[in-house]
Amino acid sequence: MPSLHTLELGETGSRVVFLHGLFGQGRNWNTLGKQLADKHRVTLVDLPHHGRSPQPDTFDYLEVTAAVAELLSAEEPATVVGHSMGGKVAMLLAITRPELVAKLVVADMSPVVYERVGGFKTYVDAMQSLDLDSISRREEADAGMQEAVPDQTVRGFLLQNLRRDGDSWRWAMNLPVLGRDLDQVGAWPAEELKAYEAYDGPVLWVAGERSNYVTDEYAPAMKAWFPRYRKVTIKGAGHWVHSEKPETFLAALRQFLGD
Repeated sequence: MPSLHTLELGETGSRVVFLHGLFGQGRNWNTLGKQLADKHRVTLVDLPHHGRSPQPDTFDYLEVTAAVAELLSAEEPATVVGHSMGGKVAMLLAITRPELVAKLVVADMSPVVYERVGGFKTYVDAMQSLDLDSISRREEADAGMQEAVPDQTVRGFLLQNLRRDGDSWRWAMNLPVLGRDLDQVGAWPAEELKAYEAYDGPVLWVAGERSNYVTDEYAPAMKAWFPRYRKVTIKGAGHWVHSEKPETFLAALRQFLGD
């Protein structure tokens, strides 16, 4: 797979690499990344199928993880921060290539299979049903998705992927493949991981109080793969914990980094 698109911030300090969730892009971490860049060299990654990175024909977590591994070096292992889908990639990176990961931060995701991807299917259908040829302004796209996606914040997040291309519009992400392979996005490659050991580095788990992605039910799987994890639950936050409560998230991250 060709190289992933990245944005680099900061010039000194240890390296911190941010991985976004489904339908996101590296710049989703821009505000947090800029704040951390005073003491760290920050890398914001567009994961495969998203943003300006390559768009393969299938979604495969281990292939995505291998592409991220190409950005890192065992000579200088990084702190890897991942949210949601990016959290799974970050976990898999720590398990399969532990020499690349000095510390791990997982934002509202667990090392398990999620059967319920119906909400994301709603988003895919809403985006695919938009007639991009008939849209002249972004506001028209927003209005066209309002019924299917009534939450303005979520709609705005999805519409960040809508790009102007000359006189027409296009989705920056690999919408056909992501829509078709949603079950793979919810998966966890347990069979392929049987040859690997647990990650023994320090792990910060950040959960949203109002989210059901990190629950007591998943604690055994978290402990099995990441025996040194410490969990922080952010009050009042849902699944998008870092964008809903950025100051609290940043404070927890700085403490974990030893700032």
